[in-house]
Amino acid sequence: MRSHRTLALIVSTAAIAAVAIPLAAQQGGGPVARYDMRAGTVSGMAGMGAGGMMGMMMGGGRGNNVQHELYLRLGSSRGPDKGNARADHFMPPSAKLGKSVALVTPRQEPAPDYLPQKPKGRMLIYWGCGEHAPKGQPVVIDFSRLAAGQVPPGLWTSTIERDVGPTLTNSRTFGRWPAEDGKYVKSDSALPGAHRIASNYAPEISFTLAKDFMAPLSVRTSTLPSGASRAAWTGIPEATGYLVGVFGGKQGAGGEMGDMVMWSSSATRQFGGGLADWLSPAQAATLVRDRTLLAPAATSCVVPSEVIRDTPDFRIGTLTAFGPQEDFVYPPRPADARAAWTPEWTARIRHRSLTSWMQMQGMSMGGQGAQGAQTAPDGQPCKRRGGLGGLGGMLGGALGGSSGC
Repeated sequence: MRSHRTLALIVSTAAIAAVAIPLAAQQGGGPVARYDMRAGTVSGMAGMGAGGMMGMMMGGGRGNNVQHELYLRLGSSRGPDKGNARADHFMPPSAKLGKSVALVTPRQEPAPDYLPQKPKGRMLIYWGCGEHAPKGQPVVIDFSRLAAGQVPPGLWTSTIERDVGPTLTNSRTFGRWPAEDGKYVKSDSALPGAHRIASNYAPEISFTLAKDFMAPLSVRTSTLPSGASRAAWTGIPEATGYLVGVFGGKQGAGGEMGDMVMWSSSATRQFGGGLADWLSPAQAATLVRDRTLLAPAATSCVVPSEVIRDTPDFRIGTLTAFGPQEDFVYPPRPADARAAWTPEWTARIRHRSLTSWMQMQGMSMGGQGAQGAQTAPDGQPCKRRGGLGGLGGMLGGALGGSSGC
């Protein structure tokens, strides 16, 4: 039972990282409508689903399931023509979501409580790949010296903005999916083909996607003579950059949480923020150059021995591969750059692949193809069958791979 208590404490503390930075309100002069799609592939621990994970904890099987996640958001500068706001996304049959999915307009999107339990003890912050942590690490944060619920200043990066696209606050009318309609994207759903979004508050949006969900990741870990741990993976051709993360710690007296440890492969000490979401290829290229992300050709990273030493009781790892993006605009930009041009709508589709694994007092879970799950950054749950819901999202947030509706 002590391991279950530890897991609950992990979830409570890891949830801090999902803090989203709101975008500025939609300004006049821009497109009437903006559409955002985020398509993810998840594998490993979170892909097992809640029941599968509990089975793993009780000693059965390995976590190598693969699932998909899909988030849709429509924002418009118009109000609905008649009655309540209505919007539908019509997809190709290969998406296996029926004739269409309805985008729901919520009354509010409250900020979630990221600290359901006040953290105790200390957090040790490490970063950068290598057998040993460089001089000056770890940075130590003593939670007992912080106000209740306060996030330590400077812990999460503010230089990489988390861009979830349209929201209630930056749109006059807003719609999102997943919703409470019982539909969920499936492991064999496919995206290529014609897509159409029809609503009573925005121009009709139509585009044809060429790219499908990214391939799943698979990670293998091995211990080096120094005590460090090597995480190795098979590269994905469409990856634009990689980020590895570890969250873990040890228990104190009576099963209470002792010191917690966070480590990121970022050489620039970047945690959370936009790294917990989908990045555009242009963003990823910049972050690869400054060594915040590992290069697309990277296939391994060594977690320092000090991180392994300080996480003897449990250790959760994630690997995120950021991927391609497709962009559409109507009407198209004129060939003559001097010609007047006011787009009616824009649409973008971003991709990523995420895997995760857990090691807990000699027990390894999801080590060959691990992952994250589907939760909302705005306080609304994504009720998707077959995922871990809040657990996957919160753990992903702490380690740089949280998702959002």
